[in-house]
Amino acid sequence: MAICITAVFKWFLPTQALKAQGTKVANKLMWLWATNNALILALFNRVEWDVQGGENLRKNGWYLLLSNHLSWLDIVVLCCVFKDRIPMPKFFLKQQLLYVPFMGMACWALDMPFMRRYSREYLLRHPEKRGQDLATTRRSCAKFKCTPTTVVNYVEGTRFTIEKQRKTRSGYQYLLKPKSGGIAYTLGAMGEQFESIIDVTLAYPGSSDKPFRDVLFGRMKKIVVRVNVRPLNEQVTGDYFNDKPFKRQFQHWLSGIWQEKDQRLKAIYSSETKADQTK
Repeated sequence: MAICITAVFKWFLPTQALKAQGTKVANKLMWLWATNNALILALFNRVEWDVQGGENLRKNGWYLLLSNHLSWLDIVVLCCVFKDRIPMPKFFLKQQLLYVPFMGMACWALDMPFMRRYSREYLLRHPEKRGQDLATTRRSCAKFKCTPTTVVNYVEGTRFTIEKQRKTRSGYQYLLKPKSGGIAYTLGAMGEQFESIIDVTLAYPGSSDKPFRDVLFGRMKKIVVRVNVRPLNEQVTGDYFNDKPFKRQFQHWLSGIWQEKDQRLKAIYSSETKADQTK
């Protein structure tokens, strides 16, 4: 609610410089929200945090953060872990969310990047619009060139469940298939601004079925976060939507990351199972 109030004041500020100060206030409020969540977790859950990697990350850096997606709790965990290590996370949002009461206001105050993507059917009817959605998003993201930024992308597109895994035949034990279009769109809009890719693996050993529910009932015991910083190189910089060889190479690169992540999750859950058996 405080961020929504900030959005109202920001709307009436007369210059872009003053609006930028309003964004800083909103980001500080988001930091306080994350800090408050960390305190609540500590008070009501005896959580053991197991966080490894990402020691050289900077608060004044520009990052694209990729993560597997297990629960609504993921956003809270990412903000708690990274609030003092990198710029406060932002999420690429669909343009329609801007008009959702309160949520849209808060996201606008935080300078969340909004994207407008035309459907394939629309582009077939209006081929002259091809590429304009990306160009518009790129212009709207130009403001981040002067402001350190972290953009989060949940590559699976939805939360992992066993049912979804079976329906999609993902081919992974602990993950859904990665969707390359969203991350390619983000890189197309802001790729030249990012300095690194932060590859995050989340796990909730002992609470993998309903992590958010377990937190609410004080039953969360352990949160595991693995951070792997990857370079932004020729493997990920190219024209995904018009260069078919690059698109295939990009999908192969992303599949490799997901295979590594699946093995990492297998190791995490296996070690926890062994630890429980020895108790």
